[in-house]
Amino acid sequence: MGVAVRLDEILQAMEMPPEWESFIDPETGEIVTISEDDRIVLDREEDGEAVDVPAWQRESIARIRRVLDSGRALPLPDSFDVHEWDLMRRFANSVEDADARDEILRAIHGTGAFRLFRMTVDRLGLRDAWFRYRDDSMRDLARAWLEEHGIAYIEEVRG
Repeated sequence: MGVAVRLDEILQAMEMPPEWESFIDPETGEIVTISEDDRIVLDREEDGEAVDVPAWQRESIARIRRVLDSGRALPLPDSFDVHEWDLMRRFANSVEDADARDEILRAIHGTGAFRLFRMTVDRLGLRDAWFRYRDDSMRDLARAWLEEHGIAYIEEVRG
């Protein structure tokens, strides 16, 4: 088994834009995130095409290449694994006030569901409750993923 990773670093990597990818080397605990620009450089290198990389990006590309070439790199859960719509539905069902619950459930159906959900939650004064629920759900997903892959983690005490 490798080193213990910090749960907050895993969560941060999971929150990257959907077009980015994050990986972890379970042996070293090193996490790398591949941006769209990084992917272009990596793809050109794989095609044998010489790429002039700016100095600020060279170190990042070297780290990414080291993790990916280790043969141990595991992709971290991403936006497809999170199922944001299902999270919104579960949050709505957790709301005790029946009228608020029904209103939120109506908001998540149809065109503009994500925007309407945010507006509804804000209007009902449940914005903080939503973000707590979402954060707790993301933590649960990260913990389960790490445990499934046998990766030890350190969880910071939240105040």
